[in-house]
Amino acid sequence: MTQGAATPLPPPKERRRLREAGSLSRDEVAERVGVTRETVRRWEAGRTTPKGHKREAYARLLAELTTAAEPTTTATTATTATPTAAPTTAAPTLTAATAIQEPAPPAAGSTAVAVAEREPVAAAPRARTAAEAFDALYAHAAPFLVRQTYLLTGRRILARESVERAFQQAWQQWPEVAVDPDPAGWVRAAAYEYAMSPWHGLRPGKQRPEAPPATPEDRELLGALLDLPPVYRRTLLLYDGVGLDLPETAAETEASTPAAANRILHAREAVANRLPDLAVPEQLHQRLAELAGSERLDAPVSTVVRSGGEKRTRFWTRAAVAFTVFIIGATALTVRVAPTHYEPVPAPGSPIAGVPPLTGPEPLTPADLELRKELREKLSGGPERLAPSTE
Repeated sequence: MTQGAATPLPPPKERRRLREAGSLSRDEVAERVGVTRETVRRWEAGRTTPKGHKREAYARLLAELTTAAEPTTTATTATTATPTAAPTTAAPTLTAATAIQEPAPPAAGSTAVAVAEREPVAAAPRARTAAEAFDALYAHAAPFLVRQTYLLTGRRILARESVERAFQQAWQQWPEVAVDPDPAGWVRAAAYEYAMSPWHGLRPGKQRPEAPPATPEDRELLGALLDLPPVYRRTLLLYDGVGLDLPETAAETEASTPAAANRILHAREAVANRLPDLAVPEQLHQRLAELAGSERLDAPVSTVVRSGGEKRTRFWTRAAVAFTVFIIGATALTVRVAPTHYEPVPAPGSPIAGVPPLTGPEPLTPADLELRKELREKLSGGPERLAPSTE
């Protein structure tokens, strides 16, 4: 008996959108599916995937939300965007990283058949290898992601290192990244997480100042960004810099949509207090793009990133093997030198019958003491010394 294929689910961001379109909270979804609120949050963030009967129940709930949202979606497509959203035509320095059109590999045979029906029957293009697909993603996303991370941290070296580590992590988990609906977003989230780690404050190079931006306007804007709390800075950069929608920004920052909206408003207000000219979101978006484009931050070659990640993986694998061998050796030595039988503690001593007690000189009597005194007094000088004589 073979097991059937798993029920298909929409992408993680679509799951969150459907839940919010249906006016359901995570607690309500968790109660209907039979899981915890934290599990629903991980499903919507794409960190875990439901399995078994919970996947079936979750798929049915999303199907109901999709059916209920179809009339609303049709009506919404005819309306215009809100005036406070980020402009759709942004400078390429920030938006090109999110506009990568890399085709994900088909998840099932039906997808390949549908694509074949839409395209004319011709010579099929050669399938990309994993290294080629990774290099294509890196070539499109890395240059822009380095500049974005620089706006997030204000440090050029840390920005390059964060992007390099994020792509190395993506290469290690490439089967997962390759089928992700937004691979560039996957790498961006990993780079931002690494760049915002509090452990970087303990590094020796943290105290060395870096050269500020060239123009005073850029220095003012970068200073205003760095004065924001890290989570507010990241939310503002994703929404007004990268140009993500509000639900996508909330999902990437692992916050609710109202919380993300409040962070954006407070961050805009803080920046506008220092730079009144950037009170308009469109102007702020344009200035962020100009600031990122003014820095010449080159990313290393993709082959270097892949080889560096593989070397790091081999190093840690060998270190883990060496540590395991050390533990096994220490355990074997302990077993070798440990006693193999129980040695009881000697019992305390006890008197034995029939043995005479120890004897010794008795104490002197008064007569003995008197006699000893007299002998010492009379013989204190001793006999006269005899000298030899010839007579």
